[in-house]
Amino acid sequence: MSQTERIIHGGEELFLQAGIKSVTMDDIARHLGMSKKTIYQFFKDKNELVTALTKKKLKEDEEQMLEFISKSANVIEEMMNMTKCSEEMFSRINPIVIHDLQKYHPEAWGEFQKFKSEVLVSTLEELLTKGIKQGYIRPEIDVKIVARMRVNTVELGFNTTIFPVAEFNTWKIQVQFLDHFNYGICTLKGYKLLNQYRNIKEE
Repeated sequence: MSQTERIIHGGEELFLQAGIKSVTMDDIARHLGMSKKTIYQFFKDKNELVTALTKKKLKEDEEQMLEFISKSANVIEEMMNMTKCSEEMFSRINPIVIHDLQKYHPEAWGEFQKFKSEVLVSTLEELLTKGIKQGYIRPEIDVKIVARMRVNTVELGFNTTIFPVAEFNTWKIQVQFLDHFNYGICTLKGYKLLNQYRNIKEE
């Protein structure tokens, strides 16, 4: 692991625990057992580190998502695999991290928004279009609208004003949203297959 990767990894560990705002470059240096001066040779400030970390995570998430899709036999299986993929992604995220990113790191937040609109929306549009052809997704769905709605619902789940952390489990919110979405877009054929994948015995 290079020094740059070590610093990014160390920052990630602390940010995920405590949020971004409360972690200082001193904290990261202490955590890694290196001098702050060494960190500044690679990143001019915390903002640059946060942006680099965000880009790295998004790239990893994209690769993982595409790998899941390529292993799937049909659109319903793709959706279930993407759920597993999302579960791994969201279980690691502290809602405070999303809040801090949005409020204090506009460049990194911009990367996240770009990923959402360019990668996630287009992947989902393709998935839905394919599902309509396979007969699993309702043909009357406007894929452009529904893909954007789904991708932006994810962010809604991280909104601590609507879902206070003390009351709601972040991943449980996302599962509810996802189930609601998956069952809402399916034809009867898709619904049956979805239930099979979820191991639900039909009445």
